[in-house]
Amino acid sequence: MKWMQFLTPVSSINWEQANKLAEDNPKGDVVFLDVRQPSEYKAGHQPGAKLIPVGDLGDRLEELDRTKHLVIY
Repeated sequence: MKWMQFLTPVSSINWEQANKLAEDNPKGDVVFLDVRQPSEYKAGHQPGAKLIPVGDLGDRLEELDRTKHLVIY
């Protein structure tokens, strides 16, 4: 899968750490990427999160800014 290379190296963080990362960086420098299905996103998501279902990720990589911190869930 070509998108795997885009996401490496990665580290795991918890929600508290992810929110701290967003607080500690200028607004817009941290992107929350929701890779669940649209129905799951609609049921509830991180405010401001971008939805790209994991099955579509390979075709939509150009939508992601590689200079930003990316929190994927």
